[in-house]
Amino acid sequence: MNRIAAEYVFTLDREAPIRNGFVEYDDNGTVTAVGECSDPAKEKTFVKGAVVPGFVNTHCHLELSYLWKAFRKGTGMAGFIDQINEMRDNKSLEEKLRDISHWMNVMWDRGVSAMADISNCADTFAIKKASPMYTRTFLEVFGTEPKDCASVMENVMRLKEVADSYGLDAAPTPHACYTMSPELVTAVSAEGLKSGFLSFHSEETEEEEDMLKYGRGAMWDNRKAAGMSVPPVTGKSSLLYFIDRLEKAHPAPFDEHILLVHEVCMDQEGIDAVRKVMNHPFVALCPQSNIFIHNSLPPVPLMRRNGLKITVGTDSLSSNDDLDIVRELYCLQNAFPEVGLNELLTWACLNGAEFLSKENEYGRIAVGMKPGLVAVENLDGDRLTSESRSHRIV
Repeated sequence: MNRIAAEYVFTLDREAPIRNGFVEYDDNGTVTAVGECSDPAKEKTFVKGAVVPGFVNTHCHLELSYLWKAFRKGTGMAGFIDQINEMRDNKSLEEKLRDISHWMNVMWDRGVSAMADISNCADTFAIKKASPMYTRTFLEVFGTEPKDCASVMENVMRLKEVADSYGLDAAPTPHACYTMSPELVTAVSAEGLKSGFLSFHSEETEEEEDMLKYGRGAMWDNRKAAGMSVPPVTGKSSLLYFIDRLEKAHPAPFDEHILLVHEVCMDQEGIDAVRKVMNHPFVALCPQSNIFIHNSLPPVPLMRRNGLKITVGTDSLSSNDDLDIVRELYCLQNAFPEVGLNELLTWACLNGAEFLSKENEYGRIAVGMKPGLVAVENLDGDRLTSESRSHRIV
């Protein structure tokens, strides 16, 4: 039997951490006991900081790890897309696989136990299969031209067959309203919903909203200049437009788990619309990516007031300097100091596990569960600091 103790144990099945707590676990990592130390000074292994469950990264593009430190910051979404188009294939497959493997291991060592990962190709499949980290792979689809809908669907279903051959949990998912024809948004959503899960980039920037609502802005201009089709101008937010397309996939309500990624421009109208049609909506916050691209953050106070299930992701290394959940939480804590660490960890662990329907395995420290145990050190009481770091215990 193994035992670890800490100044704080965040089990996430109670409103506050256990002060001077301990966790016992077997050699497979299954939790066998949790409680308060009778005498912390006598503990053989005592973390000056916290022990927390393994993290769940609900939004990552692992296959883009080769783009680390390659992009300029603060370009807005139109400038970011230009850089993606310039650099998407600027390294060999061997180099890409090396970077994917490295960052997969980094995330595991820092305590990520499960991940929702976006894939446009098969580059990550073998590495994810070999990793102890659980992953659900969202096979992301793009396609602006209505005439290409059938061929795009054929391609993603072939990619799903490859993912299936690796034993991965994988299904198609739409990227975003601004990169897809209306027909394709509905077709991909219909196929993805069969798996019980969707992940969708939604309301990430004001440029996206300008494009859908008003038919203007840098993204609109770039698309028109390239001779590409543009989405219909609806006068509605991109979230409301997505819901309209979703309801053409099958009638509401939706019992599937639907992850709305970013939601920087979410408003009360959008939240009301989501609650009307989705029984299990989740939001993925990727704050460092939002700051990287356009120096904005989501309306977290509005989301909290409405009781939305918030999760946390890193996004990709094309729009982030690191894949570090603790750094994401520190960013959120600084921006929204009213949010305590217990709540932040609930977003980063338990809510993410619930999105993946893995809450009986991950997200909490409880007897019989195997969530992974992570040490978070260099705290200021129960607050994160700029020096806070995490590492896996088991």
